Amino acid sequence: MCEEHTVSLVDVLEEDEELEEEASAVLAGSDSDHCSYPQGYVKRQALYACSTCTPKGAEAAGVCLACSYKCHEGHDLFELYTKRNFRCDCGNRKFTELQCKLHPDKDEVNSLNKYSHNFFGVYCTCSRPYPDPDDQVEDEMIQCVVCEDWLHGRHLGCVVPDCVELQEMICESCMNKNPFLWTYAIHLAVQHAAVQVKVENGLEDSKGNIPNNEKEDDDVEEPSCKRSRVEEEPNCKLRQLQALGQKTVQSGAVFWPPAWRSKLCSCNTCQERLSEANLSFLLDESDTVLTYENQGKNNEQRQQGHDVLMSALDNLNRVQQLEIIHGYNDMKAELKDFLQRFAADGKVVTPDDIRQFFEQQSRKRRREDSRHFYST
Repeated sequence: MCEEHTVSLVDVLEEDEELEEEASAVLAGSDSDHCSYPQGYVKRQALYACSTCTPKGAEAAGVCLACSYKCHEGHDLFELYTKRNFRCDCGNRKFTELQCKLHPDKDEVNSLNKYSHNFFGVYCTCSRPYPDPDDQVEDEMIQCVVCEDWLHGRHLGCVVPDCVELQEMICESCMNKNPFLWTYAIHLAVQHAAVQVKVENGLEDSKGNIPNNEKEDDDVEEPSCKRSRVEEEPNCKLRQLQALGQKTVQSGAVFWPPAWRSKLCSCNTCQERLSEANLSFLLDESDTVLTYENQGKNNEQRQQGHDVLMSALDNLNRVQQLEIIHGYNDMKAELKDFLQRFAADGKVVTPDDIRQFFEQQSRKRRREDSRHFYST
C-alpha cells in the first residue's frame, strides 16, 4: 500500500495566505462592483473571457471583473490575469444573447481592444490551455509585457533567471518584430544564454559561424518619415549604444530587471519609433504589472482598515461589544486547543473535523441561549 500524502496545517495556512495575497494583488486593483466600461480603455485591469457566451469560433471578447461576477455568474470563464488599454465588451454586439446588467449602454464594438488566442483559453506558442490536463510537466507561465501572451518557461528559448517575479519578459517573437530592442538587451537586460554579447570583430560563435538570425544594429530602421532628423538628436541613447559596436545573438526571450524602462531613450525620434510600433507604454513605468499589483495590495490594506465587522461593533453598546469580543476570544481559544490535539497526535485535520468543531460550537451556543432564556 502506498503511503498517503499528508500536509501539515501550517502548510495549508501558508498556502492559503499566499493564494489570498496573489488574488488580492490582481483583483483588488480592479472594481468588483461597477462595470469598467465608463472609464474607457482602462490602463490595466483584471479581465475574463466567457466561453459560454463567446465560444471558440465566435468573436473574441473580454469582460471586466465586476461583469464576471454580476453578468456571467455560473458561466465558463477564462481568467486572463490583466491586460492593458482594454474596454469591457460585456453585452455589446459580440454577446448575442446577453445584456450587461451593470452598464447596458455600450458601443457595438471596442475597436481599440486587442485580442489574442488567450481569449479562447489557450496560451503560449504551443496553444495549450492552462492548466493543461494532458501536460504532466510542472512549469510556470510567464507573461510577455508586449504581446501579453503567457508562455511556458520551457518554451521561451532561454534560461529563466531567478527572482523572475520582479522582472519583465519580452518574448522572442516581439523582440524580432522590434529589432531595436536587441540593442537595449545587450546593455540593459538580465544576462543569460539568450543575450550573448559579442564585440564587432568577434561575431563568430564557438564554431566560427555567424548566426543566420544575427542582424547588424545599423540595420535598425528609423521611422521612414523621420530619418532626416537623426542628426537633430545628438543625445539619443539608442544611437549611442549602437555606436559601441556590440552585437547580440538574437534568439530566445529576454528578461529585463526592475526600472529598465527608465533607461530607454525618450528623444523625439525614439518616441516616434515606439509610437509607430504601439510600444509607447514602455516609457511608462506605471504600466508594469508589478505597479498594478502593488496598487491592489494597497487598496486591500485600506479596505481592511475599514472593516465592516468593526464598523458594526461601533454601532453596539458597550455591553454588547464586550459579549461579542468575549465570545470571539472563547471560540478562538477553543479552536486553538482543538487543533493542538491534532498536532500533538501527529494527525491531519480534515474538513470533517473542522465541520464537527463548528457544529459543536453551534450546539454549545444554543444551550447557553436556552439557559439564559429560562433564567430570565
